[in-house]
Amino acid sequence: MIAEHALTWSPRHPTDLHQTIGSLRRGPGDPTFHVDAAGGLWRTTRTDEGAAALRYTQPAPDELRCEGWGAGARAAVASAPELLGERDDPTGFDPGIRMLDDAHRGNPGLRIPRTGRVLDALVPAILEQKVITLQAHDSWRRLVWRFGEPAPGPTPRRMVVVPTPERWASIPVWEWHGAGVDPRRARTIVNAARYAARLEEAVGMSPEDAAARLTLLPGIGAWTAAEVAQRALGDADALSVGDYHLSNYVGHALWGRDMTDAEMVEAMAPWAGHRYRVVRLLGAAGVRDRPRRGPRMPFVDHRAI
Repeated sequence: MIAEHALTWSPRHPTDLHQTIGSLRRGPGDPTFHVDAAGGLWRTTRTDEGAAALRYTQPAPDELRCEGWGAGARAAVASAPELLGERDDPTGFDPGIRMLDDAHRGNPGLRIPRTGRVLDALVPAILEQKVITLQAHDSWRRLVWRFGEPAPGPTPRRMVVVPTPERWASIPVWEWHGAGVDPRRARTIVNAARYAARLEEAVGMSPEDAAARLTLLPGIGAWTAAEVAQRALGDADALSVGDYHLSNYVGHALWGRDMTDAEMVEAMAPWAGHRYRVVRLLGAAGVRDRPRRGPRMPFVDHRAI
């Protein structure tokens, strides 16, 4: 299978392909993401030039390769180094404590990705608002399969490309309902899709201005803006304040106790500029969540409401 466009490069920092790009996957059944039998990582995306299917490989520890097919392949392949953490700079990150130091040394290739595609990160983040992750992933799968377009190129299995902004904005009420998405989240996505061009401008903004642009829209708060910044903007400091589990996870991992969001923010001040990196490193090191004593977030089937 000869790619329409291809690029091979040596990253400026150690980079682990799967660790770096894995945070972009929305559950094991994500129709935009697949790992083939040879370990190649397939991902579909949409660029200003059109849809693309991409295959990422790591031929050697210090070498990465991206191959692409489709109308958007040229642009997507050209931006592959950035997506795989070329802009991510760990300079100045001082773990400071034994657990983080071990995690950092044990995962030297973990980079913060930067897709440069705001709406593609925003929609699944909105779907994850105030529901359990499995439920949000199911909604994502249903909607992308239903309203996306077939992926170009020789993908090893059937894959699709995320819907265009116009398609997201035109999804009827009953389709949202059938995908288990309540009216509030559906309205937020439709509204965001209508303002997609303005939201995409956040890619060229400072982290503060990007967050301000995103949170201008009703239904998009600090948590959602941080989730977008982590993936679309490559922000190594974007901390998901307001997450249902994060403050207690970080609190128990690093200090052995529950924490409020405010306590977590204060305690993580020494890692300013790298707070999301800290969270990723804890996950990569296999640090477990705190023992559950309270109720889990319930599964709410909005299709039955």
